[in-house]
Amino acid sequence: METISVVVPCYNEVEAIPLFYQEICRISDLMPEYVFEYVFVNDGSKDATLSRIKEMAQTDSRVKYLSLSRNFGKEAAMYAGLRYASGDYVAIMDADLQDPPALLPEMMRGIRDEGYDCVATRRVTRKGEPAVRSFFARLFYRLIRKLSKTEIMDGARDYRLLTRQYVDSLLELGEYNRFSKGLFGWCGFDTKWIEFENAERAAGETKWSFWKLFLYSIDGIVAFSTVPLAVAALMGVLFCFLAFVFLIVIFVRALIFGDPVAGWPSLVCIILLLGGIQMLSMGILGEYLAKTYMETKRRPIFICKESNIRPHRERREGE
Repeated sequence: METISVVVPCYNEVEAIPLFYQEICRISDLMPEYVFEYVFVNDGSKDATLSRIKEMAQTDSRVKYLSLSRNFGKEAAMYAGLRYASGDYVAIMDADLQDPPALLPEMMRGIRDEGYDCVATRRVTRKGEPAVRSFFARLFYRLIRKLSKTEIMDGARDYRLLTRQYVDSLLELGEYNRFSKGLFGWCGFDTKWIEFENAERAAGETKWSFWKLFLYSIDGIVAFSTVPLAVAALMGVLFCFLAFVFLIVIFVRALIFGDPVAGWPSLVCIILLLGGIQMLSMGILGEYLAKTYMETKRRPIFICKESNIRPHRERREGE
């Protein structure tokens, strides 16, 4: 029988995990033709998340876990789960039930019956989400689609079902600064999209503040587009041209009218404007240099402190 691995990144989800486990077990029972394994990734939780997972593992052999040495972030946790998942198919979903496990049978039909390599999900509504966050989220997706050549769907979730070939391709992308929504698109493969309405968390509180989402969006733009660098360069060329034009105007004006130097307020405004443009350009360049610097360190994406499972590649080589 073929195996489906369900990768579940967890950070302080002690309240949501029992609800998720109950629901995913219910869906698994509806798909008796497949063997399931549930790979919970404890991303340095401060609460009893790991203890709760261990309790489930003692009574259910399908429950696998790995606990990271600290909070490396959701991107690293997803990568770790993919590394350790051994299934012929691998699903990624959150523990808070905002990613409905009930979609899994339909997603599997998309792969098995329709021949897709990946079935992904996207939200068509953002009910229950603050209006400001929804506005900037839509703005981000519009912006990154214009800036990047990689397909990134508006409202896309990390919740998706992948073939083993797709998973192995993702694992070949060992970059430290990860933006999975872009990596999924960069890999290509035939992808089917399933739409669903936004669901509120089953329990607990969201770990994504507006500021964290903003930084995450910056990471995504820097990871999959060099357009900001081109914009900074164009601004430099434009202001050099304007400075040359103004220099000629001032020179001609002084020759014809003998006009003294203009007032200092306009000069201060021009200096502040040019200084702001320079700082912006330096910030854009610095962001790219910082990402390059982090990549050259070649630090591991995550460190596993303990687990009851070995990475898929090690298990395959040991067979």
